[in-house]
Amino acid sequence: MKDFVNSIFNNDSPLGRFTAWFWLVFGANVMFVLFSLPVVTAGPAFTAMYHVMLKSLREDPDRNPFREFWTGFRNSFKQSMLFWIAALLAGAFLLLEIRFCMETGGTMDYFKYALYGLLAVLLILLFHLFPVVAAFESTWKGQLGNAFFFAARNPIRALLIAALNIVPLVLTYVDYQRMPLYAFLWVIGGFGLIALIVSRLLLKDFAKYLPDPDEGLEENESK
Repeated sequence: MKDFVNSIFNNDSPLGRFTAWFWLVFGANVMFVLFSLPVVTAGPAFTAMYHVMLKSLREDPDRNPFREFWTGFRNSFKQSMLFWIAALLAGAFLLLEIRFCMETGGTMDYFKYALYGLLAVLLILLFHLFPVVAAFESTWKGQLGNAFFFAARNPIRALLIAALNIVPLVLTYVDYQRMPLYAFLWVIGGFGLIALIVSRLLLKDFAKYLPDPDEGLEENESK
């Protein structure tokens, strides 16, 4: 009986693995919500959350999500902040231009569809930038190129990643009656769960250009 109970709660058991991932998603999500409250730091917070998910998927989920989040936040702060502020400014400009076209009417009203297309490209690129910055070290030009490369490499996946990030938030704001429930789910693990799914979708391509994590482990053990 004792062996049976130990097998259920063992770290390698389905329950043990589920508990490890639940704790990881919950911890990273809580940190993301707290670090995103100033809004201006949401970009580095997104990158830090992807740092936690990608590192855990490649190595081991049984790690401290709070410490890993802070490591990712600190290491990628400058670059992520630059991309986030640039995206906010570009998004605000496009939205103002779209509103101007709608109010002007006439032929300008058709121009808004081109602006919608640019906004969609901006969002798709942004949703790839956070995991790219979390996974790779490069210049800001290199990171933009990496994000565009991985997005263009699989357009269907790129659209799916955009939908995963946008659709749940839209549904949250549309359904006013259940908004308190949705807000609770977002705080508990909504952002972290989406980051985990997106990380799984991207990791197969990322792994081709990342060093084998087992090599680093073998080097540390040899020392």
